[in-house]
Amino acid sequence: MLGSFKALWLAAIIASLAGPAFAQPLPAPMGQPSQAPGVPKFRPEPYWPKPLPGNWIVGQVSGIAVDRNDHIWIIHRPSTLFDDEKGATKNPPETKCCTAAPPVLEFDQEGNLLRYWGGPGAGYDWPKSEHGIFVDSQGNVWLAGNDNADNQILTFTGDGKFLQQIGKANVTNGSNSQDSLGRPAHMMLDEPAGELYVADGYKNRRVIVFDAKSGAFKRLWGAYGHKPSDEKMAAYKPDAPPSEQFSNPVHCVRISNDGLVYVCDRANDRIQVFRKDGSFVKEFRIEPETMQNGSVWDLVLSEDPGQKYIFIADGANGQITTISRDDGKVLTQWGRHGHQPGQFKWVHNIAIDSKGNIYTAEVGFGHRTQKFRRVE
Repeated sequence: MLGSFKALWLAAIIASLAGPAFAQPLPAPMGQPSQAPGVPKFRPEPYWPKPLPGNWIVGQVSGIAVDRNDHIWIIHRPSTLFDDEKGATKNPPETKCCTAAPPVLEFDQEGNLLRYWGGPGAGYDWPKSEHGIFVDSQGNVWLAGNDNADNQILTFTGDGKFLQQIGKANVTNGSNSQDSLGRPAHMMLDEPAGELYVADGYKNRRVIVFDAKSGAFKRLWGAYGHKPSDEKMAAYKPDAPPSEQFSNPVHCVRISNDGLVYVCDRANDRIQVFRKDGSFVKEFRIEPETMQNGSVWDLVLSEDPGQKYIFIADGANGQITTISRDDGKVLTQWGRHGHQPGQFKWVHNIAIDSKGNIYTAEVGFGHRTQKFRRVE
């Protein structure tokens, strides 16, 4: 009997030392929607991608895309390495680590580095602050930048051979200009129509469409399909009437299989949906109480033919939100601010492969990309 009492007493002490966090599961975060049946679930792959060669390290990862082969492309900002990350570049070297990787990197599904290139060269204006990447079905890579001087979009082959430039560095003429850009954030090609859609952007407040081969202007529009305006706007307030104009930045543009155009109006906490001619269809407000930097940084549509879901990168709140594409209902949210796998610091862009796996890119102090394998 005494032995049993001692055993129970020791068990109670051990339990008290362990604390309640170990004795029972932690509750779900506040506001977390319940998991609806069939909604995709994901698991982070903490060892993706594999370590880079050559003592390389990446800075702010400002764009991510998936190509026709399910290869993952990123563009990062070599100039944003922290001082203690580039000691190896000093003369004499101050530390073993590191040197900046080339700005454009291509990985396979296992995280192996396949190709790399990028930077200033003859015949084009390389962006001062790299921002945004898209890879078309021919394997050509489209890039942009968001520095005050970055008013151009560049196209390269997958091997880094320069093909085309639309717009010019240091030249911008406002949101109704037909022949200049204003710090474009993101782009997507409508290949059957041969048209390039641009979220333009950090200075301008519009979507603009060009002929993809010639760079000739086709059309443009602002929020709700209105003529865009560059007049000073009131700061976003959750309880104010929705703004009739896009805010800066107009941060992403995506085209669905059924021909709708989805635009990230980041600081206004909303997605606006259009037909390809710029006529307004509907909008979804996402985390409308978000005041700091906005809640809609990027989005992708799910890989199923009907594209039932939209996955939203929310940098301000450090999370991925899944909504129904049909009605905008929030179905799941996952992630939080942090530096561990599955957590985010300024999740900036998002991409999806043909299997439904998700990839994210982080700016600010994030300096990384993550892979999330779809498990259901």
